[in-house]
Amino acid sequence: MSKEIEFFTFLLEQYAAYKNTTADKILKQLDDLKLTDYVISMYEMYHSEAIENAFADLDRLIAEKE
Repeated sequence: MSKEIEFFTFLLEQYAAYKNTTADKILKQLDDLKLTDYVISMYEMYHSEAIENAFADLDRLIAEKE
């Protein structure tokens, strides 16, 4: 497993806990909004900053697409 996918899995699990839902539901939402590849590509930024910043970015990205 690549470091990007490993971190993406971690991020999904943490974001799901933050949103009080499951990682499966978050992944489906990202897939439906065509954001999954983009979030994976943000590995360098997301893994080097506070995870709360990644959560805020995910909230913004999802809100813009919905």
